[in-house]
Amino acid sequence: MPEYFLCDTCVIIDFMNGRSQVLNDLLHHETTLFINSIIEMELLQGAHDKNELRIIEKKLHSFRLLDMQQAIFDLATQYLRNYGLSHTLALPDAIIAATAIYYQMPLFTYNRKDFKFLPDIQLTNFP
Repeated sequence: MPEYFLCDTCVIIDFMNGRSQVLNDLLHHETTLFINSIIEMELLQGAHDKNELRIIEKKLHSFRLLDMQQAIFDLATQYLRNYGLSHTLALPDAIIAATAIYYQMPLFTYNRKDFKFLPDIQLTNFP
């Protein structure tokens, strides 16, 4: 099993809502879990009030934030050109996928259908 993953927003939402033990287990097995700025913003946008926002910010400390390089945005733009219409690839998903590919790390997601058509992406999901 890889020792690091980029975690998709859906996985982190389940973790924050107590619906999944997988991330807790990975953290206890010395696995490094990463997010990017898009994932962080999607999570913050989901807060319904200031208390929820504080909880999200506190739980985000379990993850390492990856630097966003221009090459990631260039790759995401290419993916939108190639797959935006044919596969309804969304902007956040394009950037998340490009981040995983740029850093050559598996993307831990429950939404494989959103990414499986992209070349060079490594998708991981756990039971």
